[in-house]
Amino acid sequence: MTVHFPFQNTYSALPANFFARVAPTPVAAPRLIKLNRPLALQLGLDPDLLESPEGAEILAGKRLPDGADPIAMAYAGHQFGHFVPQLGDGRAILLGEVIDADGIRRDIQLKGSGPTPFSRRGDGRAALGPVLREYIVSEAMFALGIPTTRSLAAVITGERVQRETMLPGAVLTRVAASHIRVGTFQFFAARGDTDGVRQLADHVIARHYPEIANAERPYHALLAGVVARQAELVARWLLVGFIHGVMNTDNSSISGETIDYGPCAFMDAYNPATVFSSIDEQGRYAYANQPRIALWNLTRLAECLLPLFTEDKDQAIEQAQAILGEFPEKFTTAYQAGLRQKVGLFTARDGDEALVQDLLDAMAKNEADFTLTFRGLGDVALDAGNDSVRRLFADPAAFDEWAARWRLRIADEPQTPAERQSLMRSVNPAFIPRNHRVEAVIQAAMNNDDFAPFEQLIAVLAKPYEDQPDFAEYADPPQPEQRVLQTFCGT
Repeated sequence: MTVHFPFQNTYSALPANFFARVAPTPVAAPRLIKLNRPLALQLGLDPDLLESPEGAEILAGKRLPDGADPIAMAYAGHQFGHFVPQLGDGRAILLGEVIDADGIRRDIQLKGSGPTPFSRRGDGRAALGPVLREYIVSEAMFALGIPTTRSLAAVITGERVQRETMLPGAVLTRVAASHIRVGTFQFFAARGDTDGVRQLADHVIARHYPEIANAERPYHALLAGVVARQAELVARWLLVGFIHGVMNTDNSSISGETIDYGPCAFMDAYNPATVFSSIDEQGRYAYANQPRIALWNLTRLAECLLPLFTEDKDQAIEQAQAILGEFPEKFTTAYQAGLRQKVGLFTARDGDEALVQDLLDAMAKNEADFTLTFRGLGDVALDAGNDSVRRLFADPAAFDEWAARWRLRIADEPQTPAERQSLMRSVNPAFIPRNHRVEAVIQAAMNNDDFAPFEQLIAVLAKPYEDQPDFAEYADPPQPEQRVLQTFCGT
């Protein structure tokens, strides 16, 4: 019985300095925890074969599938603002690329599959906890409709990894439109390798932005395309209360997908200064800072592309600045449009932005839960007597004062209360990966080898916009003693 991957590898056909050829390191006793069967089918893979012992060995890196061309990709990056000229895949190996059912090229990568030339004295392995966290959160993001890498499988290796203590090892099979990052461009730019930057840019255009291949100025159009996708992406993050946690340039995807779920988390009570990452001591990547950091990262990309714009450096800088200058408007347009939908507005009018900001300010002052406030607001739109939202505010009168103005505003629109609630329920999830739920799942798996809570959480999060009354408790915010105040990178 052979597991077939219909690989079509283009990145490994690039020059040798783009990557290192390296095979996964075999593990002792791989055991499949979870296979994402719908995603396997989307990728043209046989889920039954992947769930076989041979499939588990492939997903753990113990056996290579036919046609694989395993590589670790080279890249650099700014980490918390400090440039590191060589990072690269230190614990991830790209097996190859497949064309999915929609005709889109996808990378299949093993994360935690052993050391590579880029491991920087690391063991190249992953612990079970971070693997489960990435599986849960990336698939939740997909269900929420936010561009993201996906999780195809999680496998226990049968080995222990040394972190602060000895932990069970695991491998995540990650699927992405590609793993090309801002830091990939920085790797070549830092070496003065303009030909490398150009080859990479041409590859990215062909793969992610084919519509600009024949543009008069394709490299300008490439920067504009990445700016637009990143602006839209970060707006979507903010609209669901997501905090990436480590927005280094090597974690910023050129394709516009959310990538590298390390110390990521979703807010409970709304606070724009929220930080969860244990290593973000200065709040650089706090919730409200994410748009500013995205633009900072895009500016680093622009610096790499300058030699491709024109030989006149001053002119190239001016052209890049003009393109980067489009980010604030693109972000604000996407963010404000999303906020209007979240409060049930079908049209845009003067004063709407201030109205929504007043709600956010009241939520922050009264420690109201971000997700439940907006979800409950749809019920208030249907039934003015519903008090589910005001009870979330430390001072319910603060919500009452805002709601009076909101009702006057929605009364100006012709939609029925039911139509308004329907709109709001389609954009305001009932279920997010609450930190305390994710942590409980990880502890059950780590301490008791119990994956039933993991399976249940995955199932609930797959339908975030549905009520699911049998699982209503999964929507609840944490009790004070359940709060998870810090998340960890997992490397």
